[in-house]
Amino acid sequence: METTKLSSKGQIILPKSVRESHHWSAGMEFVIEDTPDGIMLRPAKSFSPTRLQDVIGCTGYAGPAKSFEDMEAAIVEGARNHAGR
Repeated sequence: METTKLSSKGQIILPKSVRESHHWSAGMEFVIEDTPDGIMLRPAKSFSPTRLQDVIGCTGYAGPAKSFEDMEAAIVEGARNHAGR
């Protein structure tokens, strides 16, 4: 077990061995939870959880359902159009 000190600015240095073992780098954000035994520190999740119902409306397509073949063909056509610019 390693120890560290709280600075006058309220900062705590995490030992290098802990940062490396968890692959934590400078600028990483953490969630701090106050527990009866002390504090718990864990990496903040990059994105908050979402449900399909919350984001499906952002697709902007209101026509009939497309098949996978139709979607693949549209992707190929888009790639060709983009490459020809």
